Amino acid sequence: MTEIVVESVGVARSFERGNRTIEALAPATCRVRAGDRIALMGPSGSGKSTLLHLMAGLDQPSAGEIRWPMLRGPDTLRPGKVAVVFQSPSLMPALSVVENVELPLILGDTPGNTRGAAMDTLTRVGLAELAKKLPEELSGGQAQRVAMARAMAVRPQLFLADEPTGQLDQSTGKALIDCLLEWLAGSRTALVIATHDPAVAERMTDVWRMDHGRLLPPIVGDER
Repeated sequence: MTEIVVESVGVARSFERGNRTIEALAPATCRVRAGDRIALMGPSGSGKSTLLHLMAGLDQPSAGEIRWPMLRGPDTLRPGKVAVVFQSPSLMPALSVVENVELPLILGDTPGNTRGAAMDTLTRVGLAELAKKLPEELSGGQAQRVAMARAMAVRPQLFLADEPTGQLDQSTGKALIDCLLEWLAGSRTALVIATHDPAVAERMTDVWRMDHGRLLPPIVGDER
């Protein structure tokens, strides 16, 4: 039986805004298994980021339960088991490119040569020559590739990406997804990527759709 990396059982998330309750995510039940390649699609405000943040353990549900059967408990998720790439690169401005990529390796007490592992990952994304640059010296596309390299470097079991190509031009975004999928080839790392781009979704195995905070039944393979 394929191992379950993360599952949600009736997970919901609501926020209080003044005297109103905003339902960001209606009760959702889903499973992500090792090796999955899932595109999460839906318009802005449909709940995609909310669901990803819950899967990452960055937020707590208002109802229901989220579990990580393969990864044990939420206290063990980061930096080594779950990696998240956000819409904006979120790099540490005072650290160089290679130091940004190396940081989760150091925080996770990764054995061996962490600087060498960081450089290897930068080479994979084609940015080794920028290793000593600061984030402010990078273009938007370069910074997002560094953020992708930082997530890749820890070799996570669950890779979550929230619109990683949303602020990139078409060719740069395609190159970023090419690099990610090449790195994942043959891997049991599960990938969930939130995207507006049908071209990105077409490269995944499964497509999940969200609308007004509701997770709709998944569309699998050629049925999409």
